[in-house]
Amino acid sequence: MSSMRSPASRWSFTSSSGKGLKTFLLIVVSIVLLSLDRQAHHLDQFRRGLAVVVYPVRAAVDVPFSAWDWLSAALASRAALLRENEALRRELLESSASRQRLAALEAENQRLRELLGSSRRVTHDVLVASLLRADFDPFRHRVTLNRGTNDGVHEGMALLDAEGVIGQVTLATPFSAEAVLISDPNHAIPVEINRNGVRTVALGTGDLGRLELRYLQNSADVEEGDLLVTSGLGGRFPRGYPVAVIASIRRDPGQAFAEITARPLARLDRLREVLLVNPRGDEPQPATGDEEGDDE
Repeated sequence: MSSMRSPASRWSFTSSSGKGLKTFLLIVVSIVLLSLDRQAHHLDQFRRGLAVVVYPVRAAVDVPFSAWDWLSAALASRAALLRENEALRRELLESSASRQRLAALEAENQRLRELLGSSRRVTHDVLVASLLRADFDPFRHRVTLNRGTNDGVHEGMALLDAEGVIGQVTLATPFSAEAVLISDPNHAIPVEINRNGVRTVALGTGDLGRLELRYLQNSADVEEGDLLVTSGLGGRFPRGYPVAVIASIRRDPGQAFAEITARPLARLDRLREVLLVNPRGDEPQPATGDEEGDDE
């Protein structure tokens, strides 16, 4: 009984033997093909064609990964650019602020140099002061200074800038002082024409750029461009300091006095630092020649 096998069992054995033989044959063929390809490269063209056919599939499979990498790089680059732009913007603002401060310091140094040069030309005791407040309404031109009686300031002291006379102190307190400008409508300063010594009074008009000379006759020897300097009369302003330049002259035969205006030399609209002049009684005198030659 055992020697007899059913047809199903025989078919199963035969099928298993056939599969094994096929597998063996495939392995042998593969080895032979690999050997031939290695020696003669017969399958290179086939591989190239297969690569072309398979490339779209590989590219389609690779798209999500490539897109993710690109998006990640783009987001990282954008974030880095935003941070860099923010840093550059902050540096630019800091540089701008530093540049503006540097420009302000340069302008301040220039003003101080000019004041220093002016103080060297002044033969009286001087004191540098800064403006705390300026009042330039049409009826009142006053400034408040950061120097007071504790610093030696007193009423009547003259104010100068690098170009000319500004005004005079009208009120002095321990820590500050108030001064009236020569352009104040209620201010008058005795002056003389530097060219010929003709004396008059320059009156404020409420305009920072204009003074009036009301008491010069039509026949007075005055010309446009003449320099007006302090005459020293009245004891308020030391003699010989520049005040203004004649700007216009109008002579009307029907009037006793000429209509004359002058332009202040001091930069009244740009005041920051001023010189307070304290006369010692040795007013500057014009040069009269070589003293040794006179002695001879």
